[in-house]
Amino acid sequence: MAIGVFGDVYEAEDAVRTPEAQVQLASAFTRPLYWMFEMGQAALEPVRIMADAGRLYYRNPVNPLSHTGVGRSMSAAFEMLERTTRRYGKPGWGIEEVTIGAVRVPVTVETVWERPFCRLLHFRRDFARPPRRPQPRMLIVAPLSGHYATLLRGTVQTLLETHDLYVTDWTDAREVPLSAGRFDLDDYIDYLIEMFRHMDGGMHVVGVCQPAVPVLAAVARMEAEGDPQVPASMILMGGPIDTRENPTAVNDFAQERGLDWFRRNVITTVPWPHPGVMRQVYPGFLQLHGFVSMNLERHLRAHADMFGHLVKGDGDSAAKHREFYDEYLSVMDLPAEYYLQTLQTVFIDHALPKGEMMHRGAPVDPSKIRNVALLTIEGENDDISGVGQTRAAQTLCSSLPEDMRAHYLQPTVGHYGVFNGSRFRSEIAPRIADFTLSHNWSRKGHNQGGA
Repeated sequence: MAIGVFGDVYEAEDAVRTPEAQVQLASAFTRPLYWMFEMGQAALEPVRIMADAGRLYYRNPVNPLSHTGVGRSMSAAFEMLERTTRRYGKPGWGIEEVTIGAVRVPVTVETVWERPFCRLLHFRRDFARPPRRPQPRMLIVAPLSGHYATLLRGTVQTLLETHDLYVTDWTDAREVPLSAGRFDLDDYIDYLIEMFRHMDGGMHVVGVCQPAVPVLAAVARMEAEGDPQVPASMILMGGPIDTRENPTAVNDFAQERGLDWFRRNVITTVPWPHPGVMRQVYPGFLQLHGFVSMNLERHLRAHADMFGHLVKGDGDSAAKHREFYDEYLSVMDLPAEYYLQTLQTVFIDHALPKGEMMHRGAPVDPSKIRNVALLTIEGENDDISGVGQTRAAQTLCSSLPEDMRAHYLQPTVGHYGVFNGSRFRSEIAPRIADFTLSHNWSRKGHNQGGA
């Protein structure tokens, strides 16, 4: 039986035999959604231009209305209209210096490794004189789960004070041409192993949330093969190592729906004119809908407050709102094969804690890890990765001696507070710094000085 949709023909009986073909078949039905979204964005462009012009008109101090309540209300309304219809681009890092001790040190961001779906960024600190305290090399693996790596800006700013820092900068899938090939969970693990080898081992790797599983898998595979370029330690923060422990609403949703539901309802195809045209993705605008709908009332209240701040002329509060939502509303498309394989492996099959996870046909066995110290960190009120899900890595890494492992539960913080905010800066980051210094070793003297 043949099914034709928008010029695509699939042999249905053969198409459903592989996950990749199932994605293609489902995408044939959901593809118009992305095209309709793009047409909607194009149709709204004149409205955005008009709203921005109106905002400037009513905010201009030369205009007498700008000094009245009516003028401020009109300016606020136009700004809210422009912001709620805008497509938010990738934010910049905005980190130009870091204060170490009492000294301001310039920071330069440079790309030191690159593949189609990721760049490895180095936040090089230009010291006038070498610091007294050792500065271990650290690789932060940012989540590939919808938001850009800049969501970790606060994490980076804090850890830059004590570490020579590298960060993964994942590429929006709609910007990657089909000719670059596919990207799935196995490729993700391959990328991490390549980065570890590029850095010549001995660094400290931090997996924030979703990357906890591939980081653990990459280290386990390298240890199983006796690779000498493994990290010195791995820090897993709020990650879904075993989602059977204290399952959250997110975990239950994945279990209840099953993989076929996600394949039918959230996978679509990148439209023209994006470079990744025809690539199958979980689009960012659908992810954003999910993010917002989980706390819709809170977001509506925040925007109502923003309108009030603008009318009252409270610039500081309005600026904080803009800063948060400029980041929060910036989302990226995820490769369909990566998203679906992660769902199946981590959230539905629980393959890693069951000892069933495979990478390129080889088993992922954390008990092989003997040379890489482990620190797990959780938040007491985490509603994304429940308490115990990250700590499960301690049980899986059964060959590690006690002096090479540690666990910390941060009271009163949720998921975001595990890696950002005041509690992270004052209570979690110092523990990370102490742990990396305690387990710091160097191949070819890399971790000494750390400029």
